This record gives sequence, C-alpha cells and structure tokens, in this order.
Amino acid sequence: MDAMDHAPSVTPKALATEAVHAGREDLAALGLHAPPLDLSTTYPSSDARGEAARIDEFAATGARPDGPPVYARLDNPTTARFEDALARLEGTEAAVAFASGMAALTAVLLARASQGLRHVVAVRPLYGCSDHLLDAGLLGTEVTWTDPAGVADAIRPDTGLVMVESPANPTLAEVDIRAVAHSCGSVPLLVDNTFATPVLQRPAGLGARIVLHSATKYLGGHGDVMGGVVACDEEFARELRRVRFATGGVLHPFAGYLLLRGLSTLPVRVRAASATAAELVRRLAGDPRIARVHYPAIGGAMISFEVYGDPHEVIAGVRLITPAVSLGSVDTLIQHPASISHRIVHEGDRRAAGVSDRLLRMSVGLEDVEDLWRDLTEALSARSGGPADATARSVAVPAPGGP
Repeated sequence: MDAMDHAPSVTPKALATEAVHAGREDLAALGLHAPPLDLSTTYPSSDARGEAARIDEFAATGARPDGPPVYARLDNPTTARFEDALARLEGTEAAVAFASGMAALTAVLLARASQGLRHVVAVRPLYGCSDHLLDAGLLGTEVTWTDPAGVADAIRPDTGLVMVESPANPTLAEVDIRAVAHSCGSVPLLVDNTFATPVLQRPAGLGARIVLHSATKYLGGHGDVMGGVVACDEEFARELRRVRFATGGVLHPFAGYLLLRGLSTLPVRVRAASATAAELVRRLAGDPRIARVHYPAIGGAMISFEVYGDPHEVIAGVRLITPAVSLGSVDTLIQHPASISHRIVHEGDRRAAGVSDRLLRMSVGLEDVEDLWRDLTEALSARSGGPADATARSVAVPAPGGP
C-alpha cells in the first residue's frame, strides 16, 4: 500500500472543530482523553552536557527545546498545548502565553525595543492600562497617537509597532484592519483581538503580524483564570520566548490547562452571548432613557451605552448583572469605564477617545435575555432619568453582524 494512504488528512476544519481538538491531537496515542496537567517546576536529567546544549540553543534562537522540558520558566507541556491551540484558531504559526494580557503586551514592546525600535504608533481608544503603559513611557518607549488614517504619516525610522484594538475598549469602535495593515508597510501591526476573539475575526488573515489577547476574558470564559497570549509568526515568537524566559512573565500551567479547556467552548459561548447582546442592543436603542448605544458591526457580546441619568446609580441598581471589572465571563458584567478600566487615562484623552462620563460597558453572558433585560430596565427605571428634550436623543447602532 502506498505510504500516502496512511498520511493524515489535511482537510481544513471548521473553527468549532478546531476549538475542540486543537492541542489535543496526541492524546489518543498517549492513552488519554483529557489533556494532562504538568505542574512540575523542574525536570530531572542526568545528561548535563545535553541540557547545556539545549539551553544554549534556546538562548541563541528562542525555539522551543526538543525533548523533555528543562525548567518551567523556559517551557511547559500544558501551556504549550494552549499555545498550539490558540495559534490554530488565530491562523498563525505560533503563540506565546504569558501571566496576563499586560505581561504579553510588555513582552512585545520589550522585544521591539531590544532592536532599537522604541517608537509606537497607536490608535485610541485602547484598554486603559495598555494606554497608560504606552503613554507613560514606563518601558522607555515613545508613542504617537493618531487616527487610522494617519498611521502611515506617523511612522518613523525607529517605529517598532503599530497598535490598534478593534472593537475597541470601551467604545467598541472598529478600524479597517486590512487598510491599517497596508498603511504600516514593513512595520508590524498588533491588533488586540480580546473583544472579537477568533470566532468573530482573525486579524492575521487581514494583514496583522501580531494578535494580542487578554486570555483572562473570553478565552478562559469563566472569570477564574488570568493570562495573556500573543499569536504571531514563529520568528517573532522566538523573540517573545526569550523575553519571557528573561523576565519571568510565564503563564502558570494550571492557567494553561483552564485556558485550553476554555477554548473548546469558545465558539459556543461567543455566539450564544452575541445573540443575547444583539437583542439587548435592539431594546436599548429604542429606550428613551438611553442617549446612545455602541455596538460593533461584526457583532459580539460587548455593549456600551450612554445614559441620560447618573451611570453610577445604574451600577448600584443592578441585582442579577454583576457590577465588576473585566469581561468575557459566562455571567453578565457591567462597569463604568471612566471610573475604573480607563481611570488611569488622562481625562482629556479619555473624553477625546469617546469615553464619556455617562458611558457604561456591559459584557453580556449566558443568562436568559428576559432576565437580563428585566434587571437592566429596573435599574434604569429606579436610578436614571430620561432626556430633558426627547429630540436630543442619539442612538448609533451599526447593523449587527452575525457572530
């Protein structure tokens, strides 16, 4: 029989199938069904010369070491499964996981700065801590803020990165990723894909070289794990692995285990929550207590809206919905960005980016839409007023895209 008869199938698989099986392909051969959890911090080896050679190779190239693990700060088998699976979902060659989304962004900036490329071009709004990290120059970087149309003109010889977030936190503004990638030329474009996830968009297929996730959010999906991950080509992944080894921003293997498990239900969770969010958007858009609703054209489970009344009273009035930071969990969360997630951004910059003092951001979970609407509308009725002039009301809601 020809050897090709035994070759594995290379037929492309749907995202839902990849989410379930990526990172688990070897389990049957190992006699396992669930992925193993490796909590070791170190690994025994009697071949010190061989270990030295492998460490030298990693220091020189950043490639994953062949053979058994050496030390958990260098590599971990459980975390590697999550990385492989996320890369498959994002359509990239590799992914590198970190202790948090901010640790992941820090590693990207350090990797570029190590090559003398300390200038970043960025489009607001970004997540508040990302904005602060860039604007404060804490890593010795310099940032130029611009709108998407101004990216090409803002690039300098020492520009190492262009960064956008689409849909953006918290206004859900979208950018044309393909157009921005074209404007970047040879400079890598980083897209924060935390809100969209690969279920709704895959930035690498639109020209982005680097895709960032706060894995704490939708990838984990249950509010019980913190992590970050960068999906990219293998060349840049090698740089990131060396930064991770040197700085120690590693993802704990138990977090890697939970994140891999989270990926298996990611498409189901995102699509279900997105359907509920789209219905809530429809109702909010027709509610006279709401001044403006923000919802991205690609859809998703994130909603932002501005109230005529006091947003703090709405936060205090919900009972089923959880007033808390973060997003992407199975339960619905609401927060006031100007007070919490974007408080660290200068007030003028915050408002110029569309983050008004009356804006609320809601991460829609998996509860029944009627229960969520009842809780939200009761909080609005009890705590916020309507417009003084009904004609002043403005609703900006793009046609929701199908998740």
